[in-house]
Amino acid sequence: MATDIQQLKQGMKATWMAGDFGQIASFTASEAERFVQRLGLKASQSVLDVACGSGNLAIPAAKLGCVVTGVDIATNLVEQARARAAKEGVKAEFLEGDAEQLQFPDNSFDAVITMFGAMFAPRPELVARELVRVCKPGGSIAMANWTPAGFPGQLFRVTAQFVPPPPDVPPASQWGVPEIVKQRFGDAVTVETRPVTTDFDYPFPPEAVFEFFRRYFGPTQVAYSKLDSAKQPEFKEVLVKLWSEHNRAPNPAERTLVPVEYLEVKARKK
Repeated sequence: MATDIQQLKQGMKATWMAGDFGQIASFTASEAERFVQRLGLKASQSVLDVACGSGNLAIPAAKLGCVVTGVDIATNLVEQARARAAKEGVKAEFLEGDAEQLQFPDNSFDAVITMFGAMFAPRPELVARELVRVCKPGGSIAMANWTPAGFPGQLFRVTAQFVPPPPDVPPASQWGVPEIVKQRFGDAVTVETRPVTTDFDYPFPPEAVFEFFRRYFGPTQVAYSKLDSAKQPEFKEVLVKLWSEHNRAPNPAERTLVPVEYLEVKARKK
């Protein structure tokens, strides 16, 4: 990779630590619970949540009685997850960790899970290798990844038009393409995928949604800060227009309701 990987990782960590991702994650927490319920996890199983954020998957898994570890590159999100688990009265361990170089021995976990997290690491081939490596033989790997065609994929493309990513880093939404997912995992696992539709549902209009993301969502905050004063209004205008065009709320002046699609990936290690 021509990009300096350590510099890239430092930038990514700073991006995800910007804002307050816990505010963003709170709006997908219910979908995360539904995702966990569909995995069929059993009490006492060891579970690793990769790129755990503020604990949207880890905490529901812990409530099922699983022995849960969560890792994330962002220090503040690890702290948020710990505080949230304590507040909800569940036991789980949260550590700083990199999806491309997990700090656990081979064959450590019964289940390895990630939702809208590991997909953002810059070297997907390493992510796939690590998810498989730390999973026990016969164990499960589950991912929830935004698709290119879905609304989040469109948001990513717009942002990339204003603030281009490094040219040798593949789009994160490629993890939402079944054929690419299967190619990345290779023969080490059997893979099943299916598209899932849920909603972004915010109790404020599209312009306020943009401001919400600009304040709390690190990637949007950082992208906006990199633009000059002439480009910032254009960036806002394009994104507000996109939110508005996809808004299905009956009262769009007060609410933003946008259908979104992700790819549910369920794999079994051979």
